[in-house]
Amino acid sequence: MNKRTILLAGSILTVLILGCAVLAALLFSAASPVQSFGRALTDDLRVSRRTIAPTRVVLPTLEALPTPVTSQLVAQADAEELLLINLYERVNPSVVNIEVYLEASSFEHPPLPDGEQPDVPPEEFNPFFSPQGQGSGFVYSKEGHIITNNHVVEGATRVEVTFFDGTQLPAEIIGTDPDSDLAVIKVDAPPESLSPVVWGNSDSIKVGQRAVAIGNPFGLNGSLTSGIISALGRSLPSLNSSFRIPEVIQIDAAVNPGNSGGPLLNSYGEVMGVINAIVPRRLDNGERSFLGVGFAIPGNLARRVVPAIIEDGYYAHPWIGIVGNSVTSEIAEAMSLESAHGALVAQVLSDSPADRAGLRGGLQELTLKDGSLARIGGDVIIGVDDEPVNGFDDLLSFLSRRGTVDQTIALTIIRDGQTRQIDLTLEPRPTGNP
Repeated sequence: MNKRTILLAGSILTVLILGCAVLAALLFSAASPVQSFGRALTDDLRVSRRTIAPTRVVLPTLEALPTPVTSQLVAQADAEELLLINLYERVNPSVVNIEVYLEASSFEHPPLPDGEQPDVPPEEFNPFFSPQGQGSGFVYSKEGHIITNNHVVEGATRVEVTFFDGTQLPAEIIGTDPDSDLAVIKVDAPPESLSPVVWGNSDSIKVGQRAVAIGNPFGLNGSLTSGIISALGRSLPSLNSSFRIPEVIQIDAAVNPGNSGGPLLNSYGEVMGVINAIVPRRLDNGERSFLGVGFAIPGNLARRVVPAIIEDGYYAHPWIGIVGNSVTSEIAEAMSLESAHGALVAQVLSDSPADRAGLRGGLQELTLKDGSLARIGGDVIIGVDDEPVNGFDDLLSFLSRRGTVDQTIALTIIRDGQTRQIDLTLEPRPTGNP
């Protein structure tokens, strides 16, 4: 190889080396296409966050169609409707609207709280008769007897009854029982035009079962409402005596003034009670509203009282002749009782069945945590015949359901820490307050 050839080969090698160096520099200094794309995408996202407004989502327009419901649910709803429709059609002819009147000369508006004045000015009263009130009732017999509340017809000098078809008839008051707030009135109507109710067994009622009321709230004839039985075994004070009504049924079916005296029905349309009370409240503006809590006299009590009213004009309630209250934990501790149950005899009324049987009242006063006073130390009744007595209302319930005048009952009592039995013969309650 000559000198020229060597120089040429060296030049070519140098060019190759320089080219490789330039290529390597490019490869190591420049970003890959993937890296460049990623960086560009990141930059675009950053820009979009700063500059692009949120996109508004537009939902498609759908064809208006009913929400699908299973045929089973529809059948259940239809069955509920048909039940109430059928019940109303069968029972409403038995329900009446009652209006009571007083002579104007003896009419006094019932006292109103807080010095309120009656809504109707005195000069607008009828000069001969003025309405005292309005309520409901229901047909008891083909002879024209109608059941209502004592407080609906009390003191009335004239009573008018309106039937479901608009027929109006005067009614005669046959008798009343203030202690159970029941009354019987009578209309003179053809037997074939009267539809007596069918009775059920109120002792079989369960909390949660259907409760239906038909009556005339605010004079709106033939109004049906429904709900459930909310509670059982309540006791309410009667309006005109010191005795309490036991075994009262609590409902949430809407009842208002004017429903008093109407029937409480079960799903079969059987009468389970007589509506007699509601719980009102006063609003800030002075108006009254009602809390959805109603009460009914148990039907079995009505079935005992009403026949006696029809036959004798009154009902003789059996009577023990004690004043007392339920044993509480405070009372049990103070009297060294093993458990807080029973009816405590606070006072034995003179010349009463309890007095003759030798029951003892309390002599010691105990101040309870709420500041009230209780008379302790007397006998504690824990049983009557074959039934336990857990509280004072249990004793009242027994007398209401099973007690009769001249019946001898066995009282199981605790006296001075010892359990013993005392026989007591029931007598009729005295007239008026004991």
